[in-house]
Amino acid sequence: MPVEHSHHPDEIAERLDAPFRVSYLRDYVYGGIDGAVTTFAIVAGVAGAELSIGIVLVLGAANLLGDGFSMAGGNYSATRSEEEEYRRFRAMEQRHIERSPEGEREEVRQIFARKGFEGEALETAVEVITSERKRWIDFMMSEEHGLGHASRSPALAARATFLAFLLCGTVPLIPYVFGWLGFVTITDAGLFATASVLTGATFFAIGSAQSWFSEKTWWRLGTETLVIGGSAAAIAYWVGWALKGLVA
Repeated sequence: MPVEHSHHPDEIAERLDAPFRVSYLRDYVYGGIDGAVTTFAIVAGVAGAELSIGIVLVLGAANLLGDGFSMAGGNYSATRSEEEEYRRFRAMEQRHIERSPEGEREEVRQIFARKGFEGEALETAVEVITSERKRWIDFMMSEEHGLGHASRSPALAARATFLAFLLCGTVPLIPYVFGWLGFVTITDAGLFATASVLTGATFFAIGSAQSWFSEKTWWRLGTETLVIGGSAAAIAYWVGWALKGLVA
């Protein structure tokens, strides 16, 4: 779904003056998909091996907390690395401007020349950019290194991943929790079928949510995620079925 906005001069000025918005939607999507996939893979594997409800719940809970924390920690480290990389390049550009300003101006000149500027317009553009230190560094960060202005918080990225992992990863376990508590009295096959339907709906919902920052349609993204998650579950079920003799 494309992000639309007004082109009224006042609203354009207000939008450009506002700080850059940082989105953590991809962290929620990433954590949600992995949580649903890995937990349902465990459920499918245990179902294929024809093991008890208790084993499903133990392994599922261990996955929710252990793998969820691992995912969050990994995302924290990765996001922090991006932040440190940005700071390192910015400090480097600061040093280069101080030590070799003419060389840095030539870089600005060639960047604008590649964009079609020439003659007086080219020199004016170079002069405007290099007349203020912060603007100069911001320009080099964006145009030379391809690094944006928005800075994502490692802690918030990790929290988004962990919460989404827990929320979506719990879905495949819901029928088994109800069965273990005695609220429902259906067969193990019925529990697995219910978990499959709920998890499939979760896969589709997660994929559909990605349409908010994609040009693809919601139903296509939902279907793609459903196929990916369903494939992972099918593999886990087959492995559990093939190796069930080891735990018989």
